[in-house]
Amino acid sequence: MLLKRLQAGDREQASALFTLMAEVFDEEAQPLSAAYLNQLLNRETFWAIGAFDGEQVLGGVTAHTLPMTRNETAEIFIYDLAVDPAFQRQGIGRRLISELRTQAAAVGINVLFVPADNEDLEALEFYRALGAQASPVTFFTFDGV
Repeated sequence: MLLKRLQAGDREQASALFTLMAEVFDEEAQPLSAAYLNQLLNRETFWAIGAFDGEQVLGGVTAHTLPMTRNETAEIFIYDLAVDPAFQRQGIGRRLISELRTQAAAVGINVLFVPADNEDLEALEFYRALGAQASPVTFFTFDGV
């Protein structure tokens, strides 16, 4: 299995990863244009790490770097983590988070955080098993702005 941070030139792999993520989360998704994928993958503050077996995408993680305002550091917000159901429970998710942490540390970022729905017991168990600490936070969403 190859873990790879997707960047410019990896549009096909990124498209396959983002399609898989939508399928795993049972969410509607529109095809992303080449221009949009290029723009996303060219951002140093965007992280997309895929797990691949040859050309087959097994899973991936996406995240965003957030610059802090209380000091000159940044933290990483993990947005999505998904593994193809056929490959779940094989350590792929764990390896993806570990790879993101390693790559983030290499650029001086040591804090990563991720929201998980309270009713998603598998996600809560998974992040706790990785040593993450739960924080009592409520997210609010503004739609239609």
